[in-house]
Amino acid sequence: MERQESGDSVAQQTKYNMVKEQITEWITTGQVKPGEKIHSENELVKLFGVSRHTIRQAIGDLVHEGWLYREQGAGTFCSDRNASLNTAGQAVKRTKNIGVITTYISDYIFPSIIKGIESYLSTKGYSLTFSCTDNDIEKEKQCLQTMLGSNIDGLIVEPTKSSNFNPNISYYLELEQNKIPYLMINQFYSQLAPPYIIVNDEKGGYIATEHLIKLGHKRIIGLFKTDDLQGVNRMKGFIQAYKDYSVPFFQEMIINYTTEDQDKSLENLQEILKKEDRPTAIVCYNDQLAIKAISILRTMGLSVPNDISILGFDDSFLTEASEVKLTSITHPKMKMGEEAAKWIVAAVEKKSKPAPSIVYEPEIIIRDSTAAVPS
Repeated sequence: MERQESGDSVAQQTKYNMVKEQITEWITTGQVKPGEKIHSENELVKLFGVSRHTIRQAIGDLVHEGWLYREQGAGTFCSDRNASLNTAGQAVKRTKNIGVITTYISDYIFPSIIKGIESYLSTKGYSLTFSCTDNDIEKEKQCLQTMLGSNIDGLIVEPTKSSNFNPNISYYLELEQNKIPYLMINQFYSQLAPPYIIVNDEKGGYIATEHLIKLGHKRIIGLFKTDDLQGVNRMKGFIQAYKDYSVPFFQEMIINYTTEDQDKSLENLQEILKKEDRPTAIVCYNDQLAIKAISILRTMGLSVPNDISILGFDDSFLTEASEVKLTSITHPKMKMGEEAAKWIVAAVEKKSKPAPSIVYEPEIIIRDSTAAVPS
């Protein structure tokens, strides 16, 4: 009997979430506009095939979250999320709110980017709403729905899996339709042609590989993440340096991986390093991956840089975390956050025209992890 009740509870919760998500989607895609009446309870019961209790619970939550409002005797209506009213129904001045969506929020370079955003917006009296996608498309959808329901005035967003087609484009178009400015950082969705602040990742991949070539390395392997444009562009620079310096290509010179299979890429690297004609240098997608690669080299009894040189990207705090200080390509981090905040404030307040898109030119910071090719 207890198992049956538990199963019923789970099923009810699933139906309840389905109703909430569908009504939210009607609103964010413009199928139901501010001030328009939504279907009656009876109509929603028939439409979704669920109980009246489930409908009332979902509608109640959406009213509480500001998506809908009720008028006694008239029905339930779609809220205007750009309006702010007091208990008497009069317009009041509110604190402007900026949404920030990043792929990750608590590790690596992201705290520095967020600190840059926060440091500037706090001086302007803006509040912030943070969320992260974990580089997952479905989580990005949920983040965008939350932001659209949070009465944001502007949005700073780091794209999720930016090298793939994004099925959440309609939510960004909804932002444009509602005249809510948004800015993309680190990469952007080419389908939207949005304003952006990025690093010239292709140049970063080029100068990383060029540095190793000039040290005499001919067998350089590259590890690149390919579901994000950063990795794709860094790989393009890596290949272009090979071409420009007429370095012979070899079959295993590139290991590609996606967000979900990074560990597999490291296993592939380990197999390649076991071979007699192993590479003498490695270019990694970022510093995080480079530190993991150094750990693999250590377990195999290989020394950095005496046996193999290794190089990372982003010039993060991790460059100083290992006993071998890591050569890395710069990323502006804090500066990017500050510039993004300045851009979004200018766009929201419309007192001055926001700067055009910004592309930072990377530099190489040479430390102990790279050296001339061993004889």
